[in-house]
Amino acid sequence: MKNDTYFMSEALLEAQKSLKENGIPIGAVLVMDDKIISRGHNRLIQNDSVILHAEMDAIENAGRLNHEDYKKCCLYTTLSPCPMCSGAVILYNISRVVIGENTTLMGAENLLKSNGVEVVVLNDVRCRDLFLKYTDDYPEIWNEELKKVGNTTEIKNGNNSNR
Repeated sequence: MKNDTYFMSEALLEAQKSLKENGIPIGAVLVMDDKIISRGHNRLIQNDSVILHAEMDAIENAGRLNHEDYKKCCLYTTLSPCPMCSGAVILYNISRVVIGENTTLMGAENLLKSNGVEVVVLNDVRCRDLFLKYTDDYPEIWNEELKKVGNTTEIKNGNNSNR
């Protein structure tokens, strides 16, 4: 049986693939029954997309699964998923999300938890270091992407941000 570290290493390969394509280094894999059923990486820049985050790419690449299959899935992602990606996890009843790290970028983890999704944060320094190197090397690209979402990936709740 493979463990969370193994699958996170596979998600990191996807993040590195995005970086090689001059994209933002965030990767994800979708796992069911201890097997990777799809892979994805951030394609915002490569595809001039507004929605192709790594998590969305992995969910899309899995094809149309049935309800019971989605419930057996675990999504591994190198960084904390934003509200959009968290919404897709909730919509498709993916039961578990494993996050590489959430210190560089906090997403909507409480949204996932409040909807019954098991959330595990590995605090994997490989994920943190890859993303920090990118934001150090390409601050103008990252800042431009952040501007598009109001400089936050947190949940917007009225006038207050909520982690």
